[in-house]
Amino acid sequence: MNISNTMISALGMEIVELSDGKVIATMPVDERTRQPFGLLHGGASVALAETVASIGAYHLVNQETEAVVGLEINANHIKGKRDGVVTAIGTVAHKGKSTMVWDIRIVDEQEQLICISRCTMAVIQLKK
Repeated sequence: MNISNTMISALGMEIVELSDGKVIATMPVDERTRQPFGLLHGGASVALAETVASIGAYHLVNQETEAVVGLEINANHIKGKRDGVVTAIGTVAHKGKSTMVWDIRIVDEQEQLICISRCTMAVIQLKK
């Protein structure tokens, strides 16, 4: 999977762990990810959450015949953050044939909850 020239690289996201049913990724809180009032942008948190769910779901499908796309995402922004790094921990809650549901918790360096998200991924068949 080539992530150069994508939102993943543009926002400075890094995948630190990838295993069956679990993904951990980090993202800096800096000029790329802050809103005008100096806080982590909620949209950046959602982008991180969907990235974690997408990579995790893709890891669980047959990559020769299937792909995954975001179907639905929600997020509750719990606490603001002005700088540093946030870490997203995604775990699969449901793995079906046509959908997957991922729970994503975004925390700060002290493991305080910044955002909680749930993302539903659609599993699609690639055309032959």
